[in-house]
Amino acid sequence: MGVMEKIAVKPKAATKVAKVDKKSLPLDSILKMDCIEAMRSLPDACVDMVFADPPYNLQLGGDLQRPDGSQVDAVDDDWDKFDNFAAYDKFTQEWLAEARRILKPDGTLWVIGSYHNIFRVGATLQDQGFWILNDIIWRKSNPMPNFKGTRFTNAHETLIWAAKSDKARYTFHYRSMKTLNDELQMRSDWVIPICGGKERLKLNGTKAHPTQKPEALLYRILLACTNPGDVVLDPFFGTGTTGAVAKRLQRHWIGCERDSTYCKVAEERIETALPLDESSLETMQSPKSQPRVAFGQLVENGYLRAGAQLTDKKRRFGAIVRADGSLVWNNKYGSIHKIGALVQNAPSCNGWTYWYYQTREGELKVIDELRQTYLLANEP
Repeated sequence: MGVMEKIAVKPKAATKVAKVDKKSLPLDSILKMDCIEAMRSLPDACVDMVFADPPYNLQLGGDLQRPDGSQVDAVDDDWDKFDNFAAYDKFTQEWLAEARRILKPDGTLWVIGSYHNIFRVGATLQDQGFWILNDIIWRKSNPMPNFKGTRFTNAHETLIWAAKSDKARYTFHYRSMKTLNDELQMRSDWVIPICGGKERLKLNGTKAHPTQKPEALLYRILLACTNPGDVVLDPFFGTGTTGAVAKRLQRHWIGCERDSTYCKVAEERIETALPLDESSLETMQSPKSQPRVAFGQLVENGYLRAGAQLTDKKRRFGAIVRADGSLVWNNKYGSIHKIGALVQNAPSCNGWTYWYYQTREGELKVIDELRQTYLLANEP
């Protein structure tokens, strides 16, 4: 007992998948309808990744209030309400079946959820033949507190990363992830803050969407598992985080969303997103360093944009920031520490104190200040 056996399943006859012309797809647009209906309108094997943030089926009973009596802006929308678990399971089976159909043979599925739904979704996707590659714990550095004091504070959500089969030759940019994490292997527990401040979209002073995901989360996923030009579909598009990040990283996107208000907010948001230039999109591995915050975290969280220029204090040398947190200088690539040492012809360098960025006011500031700002904002 306790040992999982692999049960032999009679393989289905191999079917040849016709290559889909991207021009025939509704690229970089929202299909304004139910997600199952929207995916049914697409041809087989046409997308490289599906990122899904399905309804959580929270089953909230009544309003949730803070100790001071004010109401918590929680998820109580109709799209999150199902009559029972059977109804939710049926819905999950249907949208996953369509996601599997439109996914290319070597494509991958990412799905995120809470304890309310992720285990049911995980079992269903395994039943449908998906092969789980990792489960990722997104640990929120600034979670919503538990107001009733009757349970542990829910400080994380779970992501499942799955291939279409155990034989799939899926995309995974191991080196880019290691570079993003300052030359440490990227682990399966990610500390990323929830949406707040300017990133949190609002309508008439309230949240535009109750479960808006941080762009840093999608940035890491798309950088890890897709390539420029790939097509990413989000069946629960909401206010367009997937589309905004895909545009920044020069990936194509297709959104499915039936709520007209969410669609309007998403379109306006994506319109203002600026794509990175091609040189900034290139990724490379950098050498070892182990600060508390990886430089790549500042890039994926928007503290510095890929394509930004860093200089030394006297502006003698300039290097360009790339999407995975590496720098490029004179066609040489590496971490903030390696490139800092290289420009000085020195054996080593602390990149945090060597490199400076220019503020909007034209003032030079050391990048270590950004690290400290990030720590103050996100560490408990």
